[in-house]
Amino acid sequence: MARCISVEAERFPIAGTFTISRGSKTEAEVLACTITQDGFSGRGECVPYRRYGETLDSVRQSLASASEAICQGATRQELLRLMPAGAARNAVDCALWDLEAKMTGKSVQDLAGLGALRPLTTAYTLSLGAPETMAAQARDNASRPLLKVKIGGGAEDIERIRAVSQAAPNARIILDANEGWTAETLMENVQAAAELGVALIEQPLPAGSDAMLGEIPHPVPICADESVHDSATLEALVGRYDAVNIKLDKTGGLTEALVLHKRARELGFQIMVGCMVGTSLAMAPAVLLAQDAEFVDLDGPLLLARDREPGLRYEGSLVYPPLPALWG
Repeated sequence: MARCISVEAERFPIAGTFTISRGSKTEAEVLACTITQDGFSGRGECVPYRRYGETLDSVRQSLASASEAICQGATRQELLRLMPAGAARNAVDCALWDLEAKMTGKSVQDLAGLGALRPLTTAYTLSLGAPETMAAQARDNASRPLLKVKIGGGAEDIERIRAVSQAAPNARIILDANEGWTAETLMENVQAAAELGVALIEQPLPAGSDAMLGEIPHPVPICADESVHDSATLEALVGRYDAVNIKLDKTGGLTEALVLHKRARELGFQIMVGCMVGTSLAMAPAVLLAQDAEFVDLDGPLLLARDREPGLRYEGSLVYPPLPALWG
């Protein structure tokens, strides 16, 4: 078995500026990993997670440190021991899934025992801004059934929620605070969200400072994002959160994400499958994972000025399963 791995850093411009409580960016920085064996190639993509100190250089170094083992035939299960959870392992893991599909002639959903795939309704993300700016974004996307609203920017949050709700009255709304709320603002914001019919609140408090969530009522379900990484982090969240956001760049790939998904269901959590701002190659494995999710947030390519070719097929907010030419 002769295997080789190559890694390429790529940048894809965002359509405008993408802003959350931690800052803004105008392009998606991704690393694409290609693993070749016996004339077949598998691909995976990751987005370095700056919240956890990852950069293009650090992820590339992590991939380089594991390249010998990968070239010698390390399996996806062995990767769980060889590499920590994170973006680097995600790129390799997804490339190995794709490689196995190409070599066996079987789809990844068949290899993973997932059955037939269907198109999914994804959220569409509204960037953080002034209430009137966010209302304009909402009006432009009012026909979409599910909007994800970035908040966590201080005293104007309730105005932002109200402005978006009024501008898109028929859309279900997910609020994503990205750890931006505090113990002092939490209850007022949660109550306002409940009164405005919000469907889900994502990561209102900083990870590690979220014990308060186990002591208050949840008139709106609360979803863990930064507080959940892999299956080992789940049990501590019982009683604090109602749902968990599974992202492949946190779990370190589809292999661990499937384990996390199964364990989350056993513990009674609802499932959200989310993404970083990346291309269709990063979204494709997550489409498989999200088949039974209560909330799907795989709009990365919709936020870009250009995507890969071929990419995923989007019709409005519907995202279709990947074709083999892309992944899987």
